[in-house]
Amino acid sequence: MTELTTQQEKKQAYNFNKLQKRLRRNVGNAIADFSMIEDGDKVMVCLSGGKDSYTLLDILLNLRHNAPVHFDIVAVNLDQKQPGFPEHILPQYLKSIGVDYKIVEENTYGIVKEKIPEGKTTCSLCSRLRRGILYRTATELGATKIALGHHRDDMLATLFLNMFYGGKLKSMPPKLISDDGKQVVIRPLAYCKEKDIEKYAIAKQFPIIPCNLCGSQPNLQRQVVKEMLNTWDRQYPGRLETMFSAMQNITLSHMCDPKLFDFKGIKQGQVLDGVEGDIAFDKEELPISPLLDDNEIEIEEEQLIQFKEVC
Repeated sequence: MTELTTQQEKKQAYNFNKLQKRLRRNVGNAIADFSMIEDGDKVMVCLSGGKDSYTLLDILLNLRHNAPVHFDIVAVNLDQKQPGFPEHILPQYLKSIGVDYKIVEENTYGIVKEKIPEGKTTCSLCSRLRRGILYRTATELGATKIALGHHRDDMLATLFLNMFYGGKLKSMPPKLISDDGKQVVIRPLAYCKEKDIEKYAIAKQFPIIPCNLCGSQPNLQRQVVKEMLNTWDRQYPGRLETMFSAMQNITLSHMCDPKLFDFKGIKQGQVLDGVEGDIAFDKEELPISPLLDDNEIEIEEEQLIQFKEVC
Protein backbone atom coordinates (compact mmCIF):
# COMPACT_ATOMS: atom_id res chain seq x y z
CA MET A 1 0.00 0.00 0.00
CA THR A 2 1.52 3.32 -1.09
CA GLU A 3 1.69 6.44 1.05
CA LEU A 4 -0.64 8.21 -1.40
CA THR A 5 -3.27 5.47 -1.02
CA THR A 6 -3.02 5.68 2.76
CA GLN A 7 -3.51 9.45 2.65
CA GLN A 8 -6.55 9.06 0.37
CA GLU A 9 -8.11 6.51 2.71
CA LYS A 10 -7.50 8.75 5.71
CA LYS A 11 -9.11 11.68 3.88
CA GLN A 12 -12.13 9.55 2.90
CA ALA A 13 -12.54 8.35 6.49
CA TYR A 14 -12.26 11.93 7.76
CA ASN A 15 -14.85 13.22 5.28
CA PHE A 16 -17.25 10.36 6.06
CA ASN A 17 -16.91 10.94 9.81
CA LYS A 18 -17.66 14.64 9.31
CA LEU A 19 -20.66 13.83 7.10
CA GLN A 20 -22.05 11.33 9.61
CA LYS A 21 -21.64 13.80 12.47
CA ARG A 22 -23.45 16.48 10.46
CA LEU A 23 -26.38 14.18 9.69
CA ARG A 24 -26.57 12.99 13.30
CA ARG A 25 -26.50 16.58 14.53
CA ASN A 26 -29.22 17.67 12.09
CA VAL A 27 -31.47 14.71 12.98
CA GLY A 28 -30.86 15.22 16.70
CA ASN A 29 -31.70 18.93 16.44
CA ALA A 30 -34.90 18.23 14.50
CA ILE A 31 -36.00 15.62 17.05
CA ALA A 32 -35.34 18.05 19.90
CA ASP A 33 -36.87 21.13 18.23
CA PHE A 34 -40.17 19.39 17.48
CA SER A 35 -40.25 16.81 20.31
CA MET A 36 -40.44 14.05 17.74
CA ILE A 37 -39.37 11.16 19.97
CA GLU A 38 -40.18 10.79 23.66
CA ASP A 39 -39.31 8.30 26.35
CA GLY A 40 -41.01 4.95 25.78
CA ASP A 41 -41.87 5.59 22.12
CA LYS A 42 -42.01 2.79 19.59
CA VAL A 43 -40.93 4.34 16.30
CA MET A 44 -42.07 2.67 13.09
CA VAL A 45 -39.52 3.59 10.42
CA CYS A 46 -41.03 3.30 6.94
CA LEU A 47 -38.40 1.73 4.71
CA SER A 48 -38.90 1.97 0.95
CA GLY A 49 -35.48 0.76 -0.14
CA GLY A 50 -34.39 4.23 -1.25
CA LYS A 51 -31.44 6.27 0.00
CA ASP A 52 -33.56 8.50 2.25
CA SER A 53 -35.27 5.80 4.30
CA TYR A 54 -32.07 3.75 4.59
CA THR A 55 -30.27 6.81 5.94
CA LEU A 56 -33.13 7.60 8.32
CA LEU A 57 -33.08 4.09 9.80
CA ASP A 58 -29.28 4.06 10.07
CA ILE A 59 -29.06 7.44 11.82
CA LEU A 60 -31.91 6.65 14.23
CA LEU A 61 -30.28 3.34 15.18
CA ASN A 62 -27.03 5.21 15.69
CA LEU A 63 -28.61 7.94 17.82
CA ARG A 64 -30.55 5.47 19.95
CA HIS A 65 -27.36 4.32 21.69
CA ASN A 66 -26.68 7.79 23.13
CA ALA A 67 -30.20 9.23 23.30
CA PRO A 68 -31.32 10.74 26.64
CA VAL A 69 -34.59 8.79 26.33
CA HIS A 70 -35.36 5.14 25.61
CA PHE A 71 -37.24 4.28 22.43
CA ASP A 72 -37.70 1.18 20.30
CA ILE A 73 -37.44 0.93 16.53
CA VAL A 74 -39.26 -1.34 14.10
CA ALA A 75 -38.66 -1.10 10.36
CA VAL A 76 -41.63 -1.60 8.04
CA ASN A 77 -41.59 -2.09 4.29
CA LEU A 78 -44.69 -2.08 2.13
CA ASP A 79 -44.28 -4.57 -0.71
CA GLN A 80 -46.62 -3.08 -3.32
CA LYS A 81 -46.22 -6.06 -5.68
CA GLN A 82 -44.51 -4.08 -8.40
CA PRO A 83 -43.29 -6.32 -11.25
CA GLY A 84 -39.66 -7.28 -10.74
CA PHE A 85 -39.48 -6.02 -7.16
CA PRO A 86 -36.55 -7.82 -5.45
CA GLU A 87 -38.37 -9.14 -2.38
CA HIS A 88 -35.25 -10.66 -0.80
CA ILE A 89 -33.12 -7.51 -0.51
CA LEU A 90 -34.77 -5.72 2.42
CA PRO A 91 -35.28 -8.81 4.64
CA GLN A 92 -31.64 -9.78 4.10
CA TYR A 93 -30.41 -6.29 4.95
CA LEU A 94 -32.63 -5.89 8.01
CA LYS A 95 -31.60 -9.30 9.36
CA SER A 96 -27.94 -8.40 8.85
CA ILE A 97 -28.21 -5.28 11.03
CA GLY A 98 -30.34 -6.99 13.67
CA VAL A 99 -33.35 -4.67 13.66
CA ASP A 100 -36.97 -5.72 14.22
CA TYR A 101 -38.92 -5.51 11.00
CA LYS A 102 -42.17 -6.35 9.23
CA ILE A 103 -42.83 -6.74 5.51
CA VAL A 104 -46.42 -5.82 4.60
CA GLU A 105 -47.64 -7.27 1.30
CA GLU A 106 -50.44 -5.34 -0.46
CA ASN A 107 -51.08 -5.20 -4.21
CA THR A 108 -51.40 -1.42 -4.43
CA TYR A 109 -49.58 -1.54 -7.78
CA GLY A 110 -52.47 -3.49 -9.29
CA ILE A 111 -55.04 -1.06 -7.88
CA VAL A 112 -53.16 1.99 -9.20
CA LYS A 113 -52.77 0.49 -12.65
CA GLU A 114 -56.47 -0.42 -12.72
CA LYS A 115 -57.75 2.96 -11.58
CA ILE A 116 -55.30 5.39 -13.23
CA PRO A 117 -55.34 5.71 -17.05
CA GLU A 118 -52.06 5.06 -18.86
CA GLY A 119 -49.86 8.16 -18.95
CA LYS A 120 -51.52 9.83 -15.96
CA THR A 121 -49.68 10.53 -12.71
CA THR A 122 -50.09 7.72 -10.17
CA CYS A 123 -48.64 9.55 -7.14
CA SER A 124 -51.86 10.80 -5.54
CA LEU A 125 -53.70 7.47 -5.39
CA CYS A 126 -50.55 5.51 -4.57
CA SER A 127 -49.69 7.78 -1.63
CA ARG A 128 -53.24 7.59 -0.24
CA LEU A 129 -53.19 3.80 -0.38
CA ARG A 130 -49.75 3.63 1.23
CA ARG A 131 -50.74 6.03 3.99
CA GLY A 132 -53.83 4.02 4.95
CA ILE A 133 -51.86 0.75 5.05
CA LEU A 134 -49.02 2.26 7.09
CA TYR A 135 -51.47 3.78 9.60
CA ARG A 136 -53.15 0.41 10.00
CA THR A 137 -49.78 -1.32 10.41
CA ALA A 138 -48.66 1.18 13.05
CA THR A 139 -51.79 0.41 15.06
CA GLU A 140 -51.19 -3.35 14.74
CA LEU A 141 -47.57 -2.98 15.91
CA GLY A 142 -48.41 -0.62 18.75
CA ALA A 143 -46.16 2.07 17.27
CA THR A 144 -46.50 5.53 18.80
CA LYS A 145 -44.63 7.38 16.01
CA ILE A 146 -44.38 6.84 12.25
CA ALA A 147 -41.04 8.07 10.86
CA LEU A 148 -40.82 9.04 7.18
CA GLY A 149 -37.66 9.76 5.19
CA HIS A 150 -38.57 13.16 3.75
CA HIS A 151 -35.71 15.68 3.97
CA ARG A 152 -35.22 19.43 3.70
CA ASP A 153 -35.24 19.45 -0.12
CA ASP A 154 -38.52 17.50 -0.19
CA MET A 155 -40.07 20.11 2.12
CA LEU A 156 -38.87 22.99 -0.07
CA ALA A 157 -40.12 21.26 -3.23
CA THR A 158 -43.54 20.72 -1.63
CA LEU A 159 -43.68 24.41 -0.66
CA PHE A 160 -43.19 25.48 -4.28
CA LEU A 161 -45.52 22.80 -5.65
CA ASN A 162 -48.30 24.09 -3.42
CA MET A 163 -47.59 27.70 -4.41
CA PHE A 164 -47.32 27.04 -8.15
CA TYR A 165 -50.10 24.49 -8.57
CA GLY A 166 -52.26 24.59 -5.43
CA GLY A 167 -52.42 28.26 -4.52
CA LYS A 168 -51.38 27.48 -0.94
CA LEU A 169 -48.43 28.45 1.24
CA LYS A 170 -48.01 24.94 2.61
CA SER A 171 -45.26 22.34 2.93
CA MET A 172 -44.49 19.04 4.69
CA PRO A 173 -44.48 19.64 8.46
CA PRO A 174 -41.71 18.01 10.51
CA LYS A 175 -44.41 16.56 12.77
CA LEU A 176 -48.13 16.05 12.24
CA ILE A 177 -51.07 14.12 13.60
CA SER A 178 -53.47 12.06 11.51
CA ASP A 179 -57.03 13.24 10.94
CA ASP A 180 -58.40 10.79 13.49
CA GLY A 181 -55.75 11.75 16.05
CA LYS A 182 -54.45 8.20 16.39
CA GLN A 183 -51.13 8.49 14.57
CA VAL A 184 -48.21 10.92 14.90
CA VAL A 185 -46.00 11.22 11.82
CA ILE A 186 -42.45 12.56 12.16
CA ARG A 187 -39.76 13.56 9.64
CA PRO A 188 -36.42 13.41 11.48
CA LEU A 189 -34.48 14.27 8.28
CA ALA A 190 -36.19 17.68 8.10
CA TYR A 191 -32.90 19.55 8.55
CA CYS A 192 -30.85 17.27 6.25
CA LYS A 193 -29.82 18.10 2.67
CA GLU A 194 -30.49 15.57 -0.04
CA LYS A 195 -26.91 15.79 -1.34
CA ASP A 196 -25.60 14.86 2.13
CA ILE A 197 -27.97 11.90 2.27
CA GLU A 198 -26.88 10.78 -1.20
CA LYS A 199 -23.19 10.89 -0.22
CA TYR A 200 -23.94 8.98 2.97
CA ALA A 201 -25.92 6.27 1.16
CA ILE A 202 -23.08 5.76 -1.33
CA ALA A 203 -20.48 5.57 1.45
CA LYS A 204 -22.58 3.07 3.42
CA GLN A 205 -23.32 1.05 0.27
CA PHE A 206 -27.00 0.61 1.06
CA PRO A 207 -28.74 -1.93 -1.25
CA ILE A 208 -30.87 0.66 -3.05
CA ILE A 209 -34.12 -0.50 -4.67
CA PRO A 210 -35.38 1.87 -7.41
CA CYS A 211 -39.10 2.72 -7.54
CA ASN A 212 -40.34 1.71 -10.99
CA LEU A 213 -43.92 2.74 -10.28
CA CYS A 214 -43.53 6.49 -9.80
CA GLY A 215 -39.85 7.27 -10.30
CA SER A 216 -40.00 6.43 -14.01
CA GLN A 217 -42.86 8.78 -14.86
CA PRO A 218 -41.63 11.63 -17.09
CA ASN A 219 -42.49 15.33 -16.58
CA LEU A 220 -43.77 15.00 -13.03
CA GLN A 221 -44.33 18.44 -11.52
CA ARG A 222 -42.21 17.49 -8.49
CA GLN A 223 -39.28 16.58 -10.75
CA VAL A 224 -39.55 19.93 -12.52
CA VAL A 225 -39.55 21.84 -9.22
CA LYS A 226 -36.70 19.71 -7.90
CA GLU A 227 -34.55 20.55 -10.92
CA MET A 228 -35.35 24.25 -10.41
CA LEU A 229 -34.13 24.02 -6.80
CA ASN A 230 -31.01 22.11 -7.83
CA THR A 231 -30.22 24.78 -10.42
CA TRP A 232 -30.57 27.51 -7.81
CA ASP A 233 -28.35 25.54 -5.45
CA ARG A 234 -25.61 25.28 -8.09
CA GLN A 235 -25.82 28.88 -9.25
CA TYR A 236 -26.49 30.56 -5.89
CA PRO A 237 -24.92 28.59 -3.01
CA GLY A 238 -26.80 29.19 0.22
CA ARG A 239 -30.14 30.07 -1.40
CA LEU A 240 -31.86 26.86 -0.29
CA GLU A 241 -30.60 27.39 3.26
CA THR A 242 -32.10 30.89 3.25
CA MET A 243 -35.42 29.65 1.90
CA PHE A 244 -35.66 26.88 4.49
CA SER A 245 -34.84 29.42 7.21
CA ALA A 246 -37.75 31.52 5.90
CA MET A 247 -40.08 28.56 6.47
CA GLN A 248 -39.13 28.76 10.15
CA ASN A 249 -39.46 32.55 10.36
CA ILE A 250 -43.00 33.46 9.28
CA THR A 251 -44.51 36.91 9.91
CA LEU A 252 -48.29 36.47 9.69
CA SER A 253 -48.97 40.22 9.89
CA HIS A 254 -47.10 40.63 6.60
CA MET A 255 -48.93 37.91 4.70
CA CYS A 256 -52.51 38.05 3.37
CA ASP A 257 -54.51 35.42 5.24
CA PRO A 258 -57.34 37.02 7.28
CA LYS A 259 -58.04 33.64 8.90
CA LEU A 260 -54.64 33.70 10.61
CA PHE A 261 -54.29 37.42 11.31
CA ASP A 262 -57.02 39.92 12.27
CA PHE A 263 -56.50 42.56 9.59
CA LYS A 264 -60.08 43.81 10.02
CA GLY A 265 -59.43 44.44 13.70
CA ILE A 266 -56.56 46.88 13.05
CA LYS A 267 -57.65 50.43 13.93
CA GLN A 268 -55.92 53.78 13.97
CA GLY A 269 -54.18 54.47 17.27
CA GLN A 270 -53.61 50.83 18.11
CA VAL A 271 -50.25 49.52 19.26
CA LEU A 272 -50.11 45.77 18.77
CA ASP A 273 -47.66 43.87 20.95
CA GLY A 274 -45.34 41.53 19.05
CA VAL A 275 -46.54 42.69 15.62
CA GLU A 276 -44.13 44.31 13.17
CA GLY A 277 -44.94 47.73 11.78
CA ASP A 278 -44.92 49.02 8.23
CA ILE A 279 -41.52 47.75 7.10
CA ALA A 280 -42.46 45.30 4.38
CA PHE A 281 -38.92 44.49 3.26
CA ASP A 282 -36.29 44.62 6.00
CA LYS A 283 -33.42 45.45 3.69
CA GLU A 284 -31.11 46.78 6.38
CA GLU A 285 -31.30 43.49 8.29
CA LEU A 286 -30.66 41.16 5.35
CA PRO A 287 -27.38 39.21 5.51
CA ILE A 288 -24.65 40.16 3.06
CA SER A 289 -24.61 36.57 1.71
CA PRO A 290 -27.13 33.72 1.88
CA LEU A 291 -27.17 31.55 4.97
CA LEU A 292 -24.55 28.80 4.88
CA ASP A 293 -24.20 25.70 6.99
CA ASP A 294 -21.09 24.62 8.92
CA ASN A 295 -19.71 22.57 6.02
CA GLU A 296 -19.98 25.44 3.53
CA ILE A 297 -18.42 27.84 6.05
CA GLU A 298 -15.50 25.42 6.42
CA ILE A 299 -15.10 25.34 2.62
CA GLU A 300 -15.10 29.15 2.44
CA GLU A 301 -12.50 29.32 5.22
CA GLU A 302 -10.29 26.78 3.41
CA GLN A 303 -10.56 28.80 0.19
CA LEU A 304 -9.65 31.98 2.09
CA ILE A 305 -6.58 30.28 3.60
CA GLN A 306 -5.48 29.07 0.15
CA PHE A 307 -6.00 32.57 -1.26
CA LYS A 308 -3.83 34.09 1.48
CA GLU A 309 -1.10 31.51 0.87
CA VAL A 310 -1.03 32.39 -2.84
CA CYS A 311 -0.79 36.09 -2.01
